[in-house]
Amino acid sequence: MAQTTVLALHGFGGSGASWDGVAFAAGDDLRIVAPDLRGHGAAAHLRPVDLEHVLDDLVPVLRGLAEASDGPVTVAGYSLGGRVGLHLALEHTALVSRVVLVSSTSGMEDEDERAARRRSDEEQAVFLEQEGAATFAERWAELPLWDGDPPEARAAQRDALAACDPSGLAAALRGLGAGAVPAVGPRLATLAVPLSVVVGGRDLRYRAIGTRLLGLAAQPAGQVVVADAGHGLLREAPAAVAAALCSSG
Repeated sequence: MAQTTVLALHGFGGSGASWDGVAFAAGDDLRIVAPDLRGHGAAAHLRPVDLEHVLDDLVPVLRGLAEASDGPVTVAGYSLGGRVGLHLALEHTALVSRVVLVSSTSGMEDEDERAARRRSDEEQAVFLEQEGAATFAERWAELPLWDGDPPEARAAQRDALAACDPSGLAAALRGLGAGAVPAVGPRLATLAVPLSVVVGGRDLRYRAIGTRLLGLAAQPAGQVVVADAGHGLLREAPAAVAAALCSSG
């Protein structure tokens, strides 16, 4: 079977290394290229941190992968990375063979909800700048989103966040949060490539979101529910994510 090339986009507080477990589990079946997004990892210093400039960073990477692969490639995104990936695929569909969303959404469509999220993210950004990444990591780990996660997954998340650049993360909250990035749900009917969704069995909110997204998609390719897993699938169930990427190829 030919190797599948994947442009893999990490979530908030992560980095390209967030996909290492998935790449290891996939072995030679997948070629995963996972860049650091602005505000994170080696790109923590880049400014501004917003959708426009992140897409400007990613388009040459996507184009280079498509040229090296002699055809379009998979775009996969976890959480924040999924929202970015949808914008990338909608704007550069000829370079994309399919989109795989992992614990992600198409963004917030209700303007009141978007405004509330921007206020919340601004509060979190100020806290991060004032208290530092380690204290912020402890606060972030207590969000209901992570309820039921195994202790080792929570510890890995806290360690990754604590090691982040606080200025970069604050900029990412303000520029790439769900309230800042435009929603694309209504545009999924124009997405001319298959859309797959991977969610954790405990992640009930995102399971419902995934079902809705597939209902909006022009080419729905199905939802994979990973039993006994939550929102943090890259940490908690990398082998299941790798299997989903391979099977949907």
